[in-house]
Amino acid sequence: MNQICAPDWASLTLGVFVCQACSLLHRSIPHISRVKSVQDTWDASEVELMAAMGNSAAKAKYEQKVPAFYYRPTHTDCKLLREQWIRAKYERNEFEFIEKQEPYSAGYREGFLWKRGRDNGQFLSRKFIISEREGALKYFNKQDARDPKAIMKIETLNATFQPAKIGNPCGLQITYLKDNSTRNIFVYHSDAKEMVDWFNAIRAARFHYLQVAFPGASDEELVPKLTRNFMKEGFMEKTGPKHTEGFKKRWFTMDDRRLMYFKDPLDAYARGEVFIGSKENSYTVLSGLPPSTQGYHWNHGITIVTPDRKFLFACETEAEQRDWIAAFQRVINRPMRPQEYAGIDHMEEPIDGFPSK
Repeated sequence: MNQICAPDWASLTLGVFVCQACSLLHRSIPHISRVKSVQDTWDASEVELMAAMGNSAAKAKYEQKVPAFYYRPTHTDCKLLREQWIRAKYERNEFEFIEKQEPYSAGYREGFLWKRGRDNGQFLSRKFIISEREGALKYFNKQDARDPKAIMKIETLNATFQPAKIGNPCGLQITYLKDNSTRNIFVYHSDAKEMVDWFNAIRAARFHYLQVAFPGASDEELVPKLTRNFMKEGFMEKTGPKHTEGFKKRWFTMDDRRLMYFKDPLDAYARGEVFIGSKENSYTVLSGLPPSTQGYHWNHGITIVTPDRKFLFACETEAEQRDWIAAFQRVINRPMRPQEYAGIDHMEEPIDGFPSK
């Protein structure tokens, strides 16, 4: 894992030291990795084995050909990503033999995923195709359909694992822009490797798209732009633009500078989106609500001040209030990039209205 952790365990068969969290994942592949605590009694042959390999030599062997776009999980990522990273390295040897990377590096992938229905909430099998040549991810409602139900441009595509929200350990949330508003689709596959291969195929397509769009950029500059996790998600209460409407509970997602709100966490479309600018553009976040505010049920208020108006929210707990304020502050403290100004002009509001839906 990409983390600083206490290597209290060791894999005797692989010759690497690992943290406790990783040791649990190594135990899931006992035919490949046999773990032992550093606190246990070791015999001379075990010590010699660890001395002969070690983490640096193991990394040089097992990670020698990791593609730049391939997602390297950290200790904060879901179990699926962390386990498949370990299996890809030590069980499947994917980064020693380039031909084993074909499922996500070929520039084209098709297969079936379980997709959540927008209206009925049922998961149904749908055919998906990602094509770098066409610059799109598509899915089809019927197996023999000629025309796709949706075409998602690689330019605006994002994917993030959401096992808790989707209710499946392999649950993936895919987002893209449609008419400049965010559209969500929720998918999973029963096979963990399949799902992670789809995730990395999306990252590969994004990587190659960005290489063409920004020919002078280095891999280090492009990789952070391939996919992103949301800065913060959770329930808050909101009121309308007049601040006289009753507060209503909504699910909020902070995706970079887009603050979106939904009636349900698994809604396909946001009820509205608020653009969060920078302090240079007169955006500020305040703890609490204006004294005259009424109609809220939760007592921990947040006020976002923009050049045009104030947005009022309420959190259930002080801890949630603190976390949301910190997320807003990180965005507001960051100067806006030139391309983000275009986002203000084209973002669909209910922003001005922020209607109380």
